[in-house]
Amino acid sequence: MKTIVTITMNPAIDKSATVDHVVAERKLYCSEPLFEPGGGGINVSRAVRKLGGESLALYPSGGHSGQTLRLLLDQEGLTHRPIEVAGWTRENLIVLESATGQQYRFGMPGPDLSAKEWQACLEQIFAGGARPDYLVASGSLPPGVPQDFYARIARLGKQHGARVVVDASGEPMRLALREGVFLIKPNIREFREMIGEGGEDEARVLALAKKIVLDGQSEVVVISLGAAGVLMVSDSGVERLHPPTVPIISKVGAGDSMVAGMVLSLARGNTLRDAVRFGVAAGTAAVMTPGTELCRREDAERLYRQMLPGE
Repeated sequence: MKTIVTITMNPAIDKSATVDHVVAERKLYCSEPLFEPGGGGINVSRAVRKLGGESLALYPSGGHSGQTLRLLLDQEGLTHRPIEVAGWTRENLIVLESATGQQYRFGMPGPDLSAKEWQACLEQIFAGGARPDYLVASGSLPPGVPQDFYARIARLGKQHGARVVVDASGEPMRLALREGVFLIKPNIREFREMIGEGGEDEARVLALAKKIVLDGQSEVVVISLGAAGVLMVSDSGVERLHPPTVPIISKVGAGDSMVAGMVLSLARGNTLRDAVRFGVAAGTAAVMTPGTELCRREDAERLYRQMLPGE
């Protein structure tokens, strides 16, 4: 199987707990917290492992929280390489209000990385002559990291023959597209924000996705439509893939699971269409799990079979 490397510039420890009611100005007593690794690329690597694959997760790590993150990844059996930084790895807070089922998510900005620190992260991707076949750059950028960081990754990826997959939003995504990548996976909201005026018109969304492919900015554009599935655009044409209907418990982690499913399937040598289908199955499987839990392999494989022609 081809190699997969993920890079997460703003990793996190996701601390989640449950409370009966969220009430302002009162001391609230929560359940015992659950601690999980977080951050775009790290979650992609975690989902790849849950789906039966292997990858290398690269990420900056600092302070006691950084040490805790390493321990959590070790406990999951993930292959990972922390890159030392001075600032502390961020912690996010997720609170479920049991009375309403509403989830409150508080994301922190992350440590302020110096130029020397973020440049070391770039260097580690291809350190020692390493050549990942698929390089996934996913998630937000912490303070101090330039907006063109993913564009720099795209440039390095092309130089080393890696297929670069970017799952980000805003200016980092726009700049990466100018450099040219293999695949992007925005959700429909992120894509509309990126294209600006006229983004509410589905015909314009499709036209802009086609233009991105024709201009060589991304070989493949996969736009997540939520329960409506995905829109896949490549030089082979346009296709909409619909997921099976499932009970939705939590949408957290669906996007990262979808990226993991697509990249793992491609790394196994499957066609683009089959890879996107497996990605949709993995993303759909993730919404069936509670809280911040990612997809489960048995669910993803079952849903994938249901999506096959004639099934």
